[in-house]
Amino acid sequence: MHESATSSLAVALFGEILISDQMIRSRLNRVLPKGMEISHFTLLNHLARSGEERSPAQLAKSFHVTRGAMTNTLSKLEWAGYVHIRPDWDDARRKMVSISPAGRAARDAAVAAITPIISEMVTELGEDRVRGALPVLRGLRAKLEEAE
Repeated sequence: MHESATSSLAVALFGEILISDQMIRSRLNRVLPKGMEISHFTLLNHLARSGEERSPAQLAKSFHVTRGAMTNTLSKLEWAGYVHIRPDWDDARRKMVSISPAGRAARDAAVAAITPIISEMVTELGEDRVRGALPVLRGLRAKLEEAE
């Protein structure tokens, strides 16, 4: 493929991803439980799925955000009662984070709210087309992670 055509393809791909990201965020923000942000949901979902405690530094690395941004999100979630933050028994300078029962309930409510929206999108696009797009999106994410 000619360099100009490759550049145009790259710009079109990233343009579609960025616009889709904004539109998805907007739709999800409208249906998430009151006071819950997408960053809260993704963090609660991560903790619920892993079932393990994580340090704020590990979470920041997993989500590709600064420690300050993660501390801010964790403070809001702790205030809401959605996470427990305790000292690390082996290293008092560190903290460990786990999801609380209230956090699990909030995450489950968020999943129940967003599942119809995302399922409808998959149905309308067609499961085979979505399945076919996943390797491209995963490959793109892997390349972006390598670049960090």
